[in-house]
Amino acid sequence: MDVSSTSVNRIFKSSVFAALFDNPDLLRELYCALDDVSLPPDAPVSINTLENALYMDLLNDVSFVIGGKLVVLVEHQSTLNPNMALRLLLYLSEVYAAMIDSQKIYSTAPVSIPWPEFFVLYNGKYEFPDEKTVRLSDLFLKPHELGLPKKAMPFLELEAKIININEGRNKAVLDRCKILQEYSSFIAKAHAMCDEMGDLKKGLKAAIKYCRRHGILKEFLEKNAREVLSMLYAEWNLEDAIAYARKEAREDAWDECSKQEKLTTARKSLAKGLTPELIQEITGLDLEIINGLVN
Repeated sequence: MDVSSTSVNRIFKSSVFAALFDNPDLLRELYCALDDVSLPPDAPVSINTLENALYMDLLNDVSFVIGGKLVVLVEHQSTLNPNMALRLLLYLSEVYAAMIDSQKIYSTAPVSIPWPEFFVLYNGKYEFPDEKTVRLSDLFLKPHELGLPKKAMPFLELEAKIININEGRNKAVLDRCKILQEYSSFIAKAHAMCDEMGDLKKGLKAAIKYCRRHGILKEFLEKNAREVLSMLYAEWNLEDAIAYARKEAREDAWDECSKQEKLTTARKSLAKGLTPELIQEITGLDLEIINGLVN
């Protein structure tokens, strides 16, 4: 099975995961491993991954049709996004729109569409269970808030199975797909090397060198080492930037909340007759702000 046949043009537009599995034979093996099913080696696979997808942070998705099923795979290396089911719904609508002749939708004959299945392969550094299912309905307003019976069921649902593919997790799944197992080992080694060396680019280069030497994704890395380094460097830099932005946003929100609490304390203290100077000692607010509350 050739894991090194990915085109250079495609690999520059993808994540390492999407570039690695841009191959019908590998996708067939991967799907069988994830769904624990057996399919003949000649079962056709039609890849229909969206280019420039609007709903993923990165091009780390692969969608394909196999056995009448439309399978959407997404690799996730950062903190799991709570809106993943909604993002997958939007992504699915784009895939169906690209697959179906729009004129047929308005015909009198029903349109047959592939049965959808969704897998999110979690490969991040944060603690996560072996498997978890996320549902679109978890994001809906609660029935009682809409005046509906408490146990009312939505007319629209989407479920995605999240599978932890980190090294040492879900051994049965990884054993069924050799390339997924090697990819898991490669990412684990990349994280370890980056942490050990304290430098992203040096760590990635060391991990690629180590894996090539030890037969982990050997063919793929030998052919695409430079592109893999560029992609992972860009991908992990972006993830760090996103994580930093989220941290700053949380800190800003906390600071604003803290400031409002201090203002509330200052107003109550003024009402009780405390002097502005004493309130400044209690709250740390500027005297000018405290005196402004008096007026």
